[in-house]
Amino acid sequence: MVDDTELRELDPRAFAHAVPALLEIYEAAMRPPPEQLPGRAAIMNSHAAYPGFRSVTALSGSDAVGFAYAFHGRPGQWWHDTVVEGLRAHGRPRAVRRYLSDPLEIAEVHVRPDAQGNGIGRAMLHALCRDRPERTAVLSTRAGPSVARHLYLSCGFTEVLEEFTFPGSSDQPFAIMAARLPLSAPPDARRPPDRSAWWPWTGSR
Repeated sequence: MVDDTELRELDPRAFAHAVPALLEIYEAAMRPPPEQLPGRAAIMNSHAAYPGFRSVTALSGSDAVGFAYAFHGRPGQWWHDTVVEGLRAHGRPRAVRRYLSDPLEIAEVHVRPDAQGNGIGRAMLHALCRDRPERTAVLSTRAGPSVARHLYLSCGFTEVLEEFTFPGSSDQPFAIMAARLPLSAPPDARRPPDRSAWWPWTGSR
């Protein structure tokens, strides 16, 4: 990770307050249709109330350049139940028991395009997974070769279901990936996240 970037951990209340600013990072990284952003904000706010919620923000000076968050996955949550159903439909009941019986669900990992390639995503991913009680970490990422998929593979994730489509997104296949916890140590573990829930950035870039 570049030397002028540091990680800060936000508690659920601080994360909810920061959602409008974090959405700017999400929009820059993912380029979604503008009409999807209010729904994404609502999802992020609801996730902040989930058990075991943890969020990490990457700061360069006073500017936020990345964020990631995760929580404990369990039955009754949309992603968890949808993926369990998909694995069973594809004849993968053992994968359900192996990876989704006690998972940390990694919901979002995003870095601004102008800050990518500096190890920020890797550092945030390891910060999310550090010292977690869950046995596994699970996530979904767009199917096919990508920077994100390469990152997850290099951190020990494997594909447990390829070309999976979520309801309402039939035109965009995803890969379901999972890893045993703890992840292997990151190349640079010099800067663990600050747990003070400090959010210094209030402006827009």
